[in-house]
Order: sequence, then structure tokens, then C-alpha cells
Amino acid sequence: MDEWGTISLMETENYRKQRGLALANDKGKRIKMVLDGKYLVPSASASLGSYFVDTLGKTCSCPDFETRGIQCKHMWALEFVRHRVTDANGQTVETQSMRVTYRQPWAAYNAAQMEEKSRVEILLKGLCEGIVQPAREPGRPGRPRVCLADTVYAAAMKTFVGMSGRRSTVDINECEAKGHIDSTPHYNSVFRTMERADMFPLLKTLVEESASPLRAIETNFAVDATGFATQTYVRFYDFKHGSDRRVQRWVKAHAMVGCTTGAISALEVTEGNVNDSVMFAPLVKTTAKRFTLEDVTADKAYLARPHVTLVEEIGHAQGSTATMYVPFKSNSRGHGPEAWRKLWHLFNYKREEFLTHYHQRSQVEASFSALKRVFGGNLRSKLPAAQYNEVALKALVFNLSRLVHATHELGIDEPSFWTALPQKAGS
Repeated sequence: MDEWGTISLMETENYRKQRGLALANDKGKRIKMVLDGKYLVPSASASLGSYFVDTLGKTCSCPDFETRGIQCKHMWALEFVRHRVTDANGQTVETQSMRVTYRQPWAAYNAAQMEEKSRVEILLKGLCEGIVQPAREPGRPGRPRVCLADTVYAAAMKTFVGMSGRRSTVDINECEAKGHIDSTPHYNSVFRTMERADMFPLLKTLVEESASPLRAIETNFAVDATGFATQTYVRFYDFKHGSDRRVQRWVKAHAMVGCTTGAISALEVTEGNVNDSVMFAPLVKTTAKRFTLEDVTADKAYLARPHVTLVEEIGHAQGSTATMYVPFKSNSRGHGPEAWRKLWHLFNYKREEFLTHYHQRSQVEASFSALKRVFGGNLRSKLPAAQYNEVALKALVFNLSRLVHATHELGIDEPSFWTALPQKAGS
């Protein structure tokens, strides 16, 4: 892996070889030969289930081999097990484990980490300056409305520090002392604002705008979805087992991520049972408003002719050669629109070239992992509207942290917002 996170095909093979060795050590005794040259190799992640490895045809039934067509960890595990030998003294000789290391620009990374919080406070101020204060209804009595920009700023900083609304008040007071906001809103005002369903479109716009300073370096994107667990449960009667059941509710974040920095260029939040594929077009169209598209990668959940055609049409409109890279299923055929036919031939006859582009999709998994690891994979909010808003806030502060690292590791200029679009948020 180079300093920007690009993994070569050789390193990909070494990674699978290492995973295969771990699988052989962990579950090697469960590998069974069912026919001459044909074996059942247990799954590395699931407690039950196996994959069919054909040593003569050099194939495996796992999704990884079906997508990439290279030796997967199950084939490596079988190779390690079959090549274990016992010497004259009765000792078993095994292949030694490899240690794969990656380069990391530690000086830039450490500098970004040390000043991340102070820089995020400043970037968030510039982002919230684009929020338009809603007009007060004529003749409505009562106190003036709380400043919406200050409330969103407070909610974002609360999410960034990872504390409750009451405990994060100290950090927000410090931001007021530094001049980032006019006044610190009461934590109850922040709670009430975040429970409003009409806040989600505003927060989505802020997420999109927070990634816009990267438009000069981000042209390749990946799409995927991930779940966030909530503290609420759904009760229902299970007719099959004749008893009441309680299932934890979760929401799904659909995102398009830049493959260079990992910043989220577009976000949609839905209930957990919403299909991934239906959110592809909104994410791509939203990203195309601020970025020029070249490569768009996605897994098989997004495989559809309209999606491949949409990416190519957006590329033509932008004057680029945008292409969607998505693996085909075993029953897919090369009939249909021109974009679909070209991709089908690339996948089947130029697999190495296809994988060079498709491997960028791992960045979206890395972004989801980093976002949850730093800002939490569970949601504090109880109401559905507040849960959606909380996911958007997590994406927002994650983007700001990506901007801080990009200034150090990629040398981009000091980020500025609201320069590409004529209108501001909420206008």
C-alpha cells in the first residue's frame, strides 16, 4: 500500500495468502475431501457453512473468487493443509506466517491528529456560516428563535466529542469564547432542534458541502451502505413459534465516498430494510453536482443496466469518461445498452484491468469502519427523526476530520465552503 492507501495486486494476493494461513491454522481439521481433487473448506467468518474448492479446475464457490477470479483464502488454506509434511522425527513442518506491512506518512498523520479538534472547530464555523436563519412568523408572540447556525454547530461539536448534550456544553462554551458561535444554545434547544424531521435535508446539504473542497482531487467514488444500531426495539408476534419477539431497530446509511480521501460526497439515511440498489441514482446525481465523475465502483447489490447507463450519461454531460465498475453475477449476460456490453466484456475478458479499478471499492468499507470507530456505531437518539439527523451529523464531522488530514497528507489549500453553488443551506 502506498502513502495514499492504494493497494497493489501483489499485496492483495499476499493478504489472501495470509488469511488462508490463518484459516488453515484455525479450521484446517475441518477441511474434507468429497471427491478426487474436490474439497469442502469451512467459511472463515461463519460458524457453519463451507465452500467448494476444485483443485483440478482451480476454482472456488466463494463470492471473492467469483468476483476476482484469483486465488482466494479458501484455496490458499487448502494448499497449506495439503502441503504440511511430517519429517522423520515426527515433527510437522508448516509454512510460516507472513507479515504484511504498509507505508504510513506518520509525520503528516501525527500533525493532523494533534490539531484535528481545533481545526474542525474552525472548519465547522465556516460551514455553518452558510446556514440561513428561518424568518420568524409575523405576529407570533414569544422569545426570538434560537440561532439555527449556532444550534447546528453545537449539535455537530457534541457529536464530534462523543459526549452527552450536558457534558459537551463545556466544549461548546469554549467555541463561543473563541468566537466560533455567537452564543451557546441550551442543550434542550439542541435536543429539540435535532428531533425535527425538517432538519435532515439541511444536514445532508452540509455533508455534501463539507466534501466540496476536495473536488480537485476526488474523481473516483465508491457506493455502499452500512447500518447503525439504535436503542429502540420493535415488538411483534411470531406466528411460527407462537410467542412475542423483540428485535433491535437499526437504520441504514447509504453513502458515496471519494476513493482518495474517504470523504462522504453524498448521503441518504433510511430504515434498515430498504434495498441498497434504489439509493444508487440519488447518490450519484448528488455527487455529480459538485464533483467530476470518472470511476464509480459498487458491489453486486447495485448491478443493474440503468445504473451503468446513468454513470456513462453523467460522464458525457460533464465531458468525462465516467464508468461504473461492478462485478457481474454468474447468470449475467452481455446483452443490453452499449455501456452494459462494454463493462460485461471488460469483466469477463480483461479481468485484471477491471479489478484494478474495482479494488478502489475497499475505500468505502474503510470509511465506514473509521467513522464508526471514531464517532460510534450506535445511536443515542430515541426518535426516528433524531436518529436520521444523528447519522448525518456523524458523517458531517467525519468529513471535516478528513479535510484536516487532507491538508497535511495531500497538501490541499485551506478549505473554504459555499464557493461552487450560488445558494446557501436552507435558502
